[in-house]
Amino acid sequence: MTAVHDIPVSDVDLFADDARLDPNPTYRALRDAGPVVLMSRHGHYALPRYADVRAALMDWRTFSSAKSVFVDEETNRNLEGITLCSDPPDHTMMRSVLGRPLRPDRMREIAPTIEREADRVVDRVVTAGRFDAVTELAEHLPMTVVSTLVGLGEEYRPKMLEWAAAIWDVQGPRNQRFLDAGPSVDEFLSFAANDAVPGRIDPDGWAAHLYQAADRGEMPHEKCPVMMLDYVTPSLDTTILGIASMIALFAEHPDQWELLRADRSLIPHAINEALRLETPVPQFTRVLTDDHEIDGVALPAGSRVALLYGSANRDERKYPDPDRFDITRKPSDHLAFGRGEHVCVGMHLARLEMSALLERLAERVGRFEIVSRTPMINNGLRGYEHLEVRCS
Repeated sequence: MTAVHDIPVSDVDLFADDARLDPNPTYRALRDAGPVVLMSRHGHYALPRYADVRAALMDWRTFSSAKSVFVDEETNRNLEGITLCSDPPDHTMMRSVLGRPLRPDRMREIAPTIEREADRVVDRVVTAGRFDAVTELAEHLPMTVVSTLVGLGEEYRPKMLEWAAAIWDVQGPRNQRFLDAGPSVDEFLSFAANDAVPGRIDPDGWAAHLYQAADRGEMPHEKCPVMMLDYVTPSLDTTILGIASMIALFAEHPDQWELLRADRSLIPHAINEALRLETPVPQFTRVLTDDHEIDGVALPAGSRVALLYGSANRDERKYPDPDRFDITRKPSDHLAFGRGEHVCVGMHLARLEMSALLERLAERVGRFEIVSRTPMINNGLRGYEHLEVRCS
């Protein structure tokens, strides 16, 4: 790394295959380099340290999402105005509608359904003794319960994971994965505009509630199709990846699994620790609305800044021995769900799904052993595509 105007510069491509497979050595180098690093490959700055990322997340007026939060500038221009790519008051208006079925009180209503399906899937995989923790375990609750709650129709369920992964891929630079994802993204946007409409979706589903809110004048009708993104992308891949990574961590650290089996009150902390260590969404960007100084580093208004959640969550300035999986750590302040105005609207649902599975696995499984694993390589996500495990 070299310094330009006192800001270290890195030519590392965080979207290259090797960096998607294991970004942690690069994250450490970026944290060591300084509070702000210029990522020369893609022309934006990056914040790799916990305190700076958290402060940015809590200051939406300075670190704006209104110019979008991805990497490719054309994509950013096209997506301005969606929930993820907006600031208050527009963001507040859309989020209030989106978040209604995801409030904690609504989670209590659907908890029995989640628990019943968790019983079913855990019984199936434990009885088999060997299973894919991604496709046979982690996908079950999001794909059976959540997709039904969204109410887009059974015939579209097989496409949802493909669409979601493609949407995450276009959140990176215009590399080959980005280009390959284009047709699937176009297919989803066409579906959202032409098929996921009243009369063709479950009138009691979350998607239909968007249109009902628009009918009541709570938001513009034209927002409804793109807001389908907010129910399809965050509710599927991120939870699936979080569950699978959690199983891998427990397989690699059987002592931690024994701790959890002996004390189920550790389940919430285990979930937080797994999400801290293996953050499913490693980064989003923001644009500075004004000249701003970060730990003595001055950046001009209009700068695009990447908030590196994956790096922040392993910052040794915040977490002692940060690469160690320790479910007694209780890191409820991790940034895997974000913070502030854009904190993950579905985090209560994700926690409910992960907790339901852990409770039941802890009753039935003494040990996990990894047979084989295939990492997911995606511009916007990190985790496993397949994780074959044996349980006993």
